Amino acid sequence: MRDDLRAVDIDRQPVSTRRLEAFSDGVFAIAATILVLDLTAGAIGEIDTDAEFLSSLFATVPEMLNFALSFVLLGLLWMIHVRQFEYVVAVDTTLLWLNVLRLLGVVFVPFATTLNNEYSEFIGGRMILPVTFLWVIVFGTAQWHYATAVDRKLVRDLSPVAVHNSRVAAVSALVTAILVVALSAIIGSFAFLLFALDPFVRLVLRRMGVLRLP
Repeated sequence: MRDDLRAVDIDRQPVSTRRLEAFSDGVFAIAATILVLDLTAGAIGEIDTDAEFLSSLFATVPEMLNFALSFVLLGLLWMIHVRQFEYVVAVDTTLLWLNVLRLLGVVFVPFATTLNNEYSEFIGGRMILPVTFLWVIVFGTAQWHYATAVDRKLVRDLSPVAVHNSRVAAVSALVTAILVVALSAIIGSFAFLLFALDPFVRLVLRRMGVLRLP
């Protein structure tokens, strides 16, 4: 009976972040690498002249842009992960599961990118990639809000103002991701350009006092 109780207690105890960080970095790296597999020389087909080559290469531009877009967004999400885990000193079971669910979206990105390339003429085809990134951002936001809760003591060396601002920034990104999903049904991958407005959104939030000064 005592052994069982000890096992339960061990399962509930916070642990070091090193294994979570290693696993997460590996998943991000593999997902980003697999993206390029969708770009193959076979898409160009047989050619006889330079003009045909340039014409066929130009036809692959949408696929290359979607690859670059997915790669950059994965890179940005990874950078957020790196910055956050500079301050997360321990993780518990709930945080581990939130991270697993976030990574589920990350590994789905290459497949979602392929579907976007092949079926962009359909609403579902245009929306699958932004919905996938929305999934990642939802669980990333939930993970950060959970980790920064004062009573859990999983984060150190962050001032209350920094915690508040980072939480607001996470919610702001989440709202933008929702808007991207809605807009993608109309304009496809161009909806991702909304993320480029993030600096202006933060400026507005700072002017409104939502983002606090240090």
